[in-house]
Amino acid sequence: MLDFFTIFSKGGIVLWCFQGTGVTESFTGPVNALIRSVILQERSGNNSYTHDALSLKYKLDNEFELVFVVGFQKILTLTYVDKFIDDVQLHFRDRYKNELEQKGALTLLNSNFAFEDDFKMLLREAEESSKARGPTSMRSFNASLKSQKTVKSMIETKGGDKGKEQGGKKNKNELHILIKSCLVVQGMQLSSMKGDLLAVDYESSEGDEEEEEEEDAVERGAFGGMFGMLKGLVGSKSLSQEDMEPVLDKMRDHLIAKNVAAEIASQLCGSVAKKLEGKVMGTFTTVASTVKGALQDSLVQILQPKRRVDILRDVLEARSQRRPFVITFCGVNGVGKSTNLAKISFWLIENGFTVLIAACDTFRAGAVEQLRTHQRRLNSLHPPQDHGGRPIVQLYEKGYGKDAAGIAMEAIAYARNQAFDVVLVDTAGRMQDNTPLMTALAKLIAVNMPDLVLFVGEALVGNEAVDQLVKFNQALADHSMSDKPRLIDGIVLTKFDTIDDKVGAAISMTYITGQPIVFVGTGQTYNDLRSLNARAVVGALMKA
Repeated sequence: MLDFFTIFSKGGIVLWCFQGTGVTESFTGPVNALIRSVILQERSGNNSYTHDALSLKYKLDNEFELVFVVGFQKILTLTYVDKFIDDVQLHFRDRYKNELEQKGALTLLNSNFAFEDDFKMLLREAEESSKARGPTSMRSFNASLKSQKTVKSMIETKGGDKGKEQGGKKNKNELHILIKSCLVVQGMQLSSMKGDLLAVDYESSEGDEEEEEEEDAVERGAFGGMFGMLKGLVGSKSLSQEDMEPVLDKMRDHLIAKNVAAEIASQLCGSVAKKLEGKVMGTFTTVASTVKGALQDSLVQILQPKRRVDILRDVLEARSQRRPFVITFCGVNGVGKSTNLAKISFWLIENGFTVLIAACDTFRAGAVEQLRTHQRRLNSLHPPQDHGGRPIVQLYEKGYGKDAAGIAMEAIAYARNQAFDVVLVDTAGRMQDNTPLMTALAKLIAVNMPDLVLFVGEALVGNEAVDQLVKFNQALADHSMSDKPRLIDGIVLTKFDTIDDKVGAAISMTYITGQPIVFVGTGQTYNDLRSLNARAVVGALMKA
């Protein structure tokens, strides 16, 4: 029934493995996918993972830094797996406790973990108990909890939340984004944007520093701050779910208040709990500080995904191949696709590249005219006479009501013939539930195969960000003509200057896609484009 079971250390040393009868494929592929996509990306809130035709269940042992993974065909419903993996973990720990406590790579490599007999015994017991367990009968209404509820207990009174509101303290600790901007006017003067973009940064005002000092003083005395509810020393003991639950509940509420989607906040807290459960605490370490540190590390890891997008390097590589580098922008209505496309154009021409803008928004009135205005202003900043009489930015448009995929194809061919370095494809805004428009976007991407597909999203959204990204990716996958469909490659986060320290949308978008935030829009001028500083964003997110 099981395809494989493996036990390995967090350092990557396989201590013991089992492969089912008749299974010929190696388990390394699914396990490596689990490590890359779940464990390293801090997505271990859910203990299951699907890879091709296999379902994987895993358990982390944080005390001995071990990982237990079982794999079986996903068409099977094995009800005993969760208890079975717990039993294996306990037996393996008990049997090899002395070897595991030494925690040395050489010790693990030299140790002989002969566990096959115990494993088969545990597996046999689990399968037999599963067969012996009969179908559960449905409870009667009188035996259920609903029968004990009264009408009065289901009515909410205004006074119920009053105490909660009074107990809450208005947050005065605000963060201010450093924005260097100047007014866009005719004959505008903008600072240079050559090279890599500046990172989004934060600074605290004097009032903020005073507030922090007050909070530190309160924490030293008794309780204070977001994580001040559990400040007792825990001594050298293993952390349990019960120890962390009060802190995690408060942490979840804090993340949601900072605009992290509720579902993502719950998964993050679940991942932190799994990461810390069983970990031995130091004598002078508090539960609150340990949980907070683990969450910060997880958030930084999420904002620094496995793939880094380096557009300047990729454009140079495409130029060496005598072809244009194509970037397609997509997103819902009104998030700033055309405006941020113009900012990216300015950044590219500041770095010496020629840009062709493809006007593929053939629905919105004024879309082409907006891009033409940006083209004229960008060319006034870099006059053609400074570039051999050739405009450094050009607009390719065919008016309104035309097929967007066809216009994009013609624009890319024109850019190749005219030796443009970059093609920026502007598409019409569309809601994620609009099936015809989502089909048209999938067609545009499938036909033209751009080098980069950027989703443009607002920093203002919370739960909506998850829905938008999931449905955009799903539409691209469903309507693609390839076995390996092109999905969203990166994110442009706009209106970042309007949210103060409620930066949770960055976490939600990166977590749900696993793709990096490539650009951050921090204003309305061409200079207001930044890269993401993961640690600064996490610092803003964690402040009370």
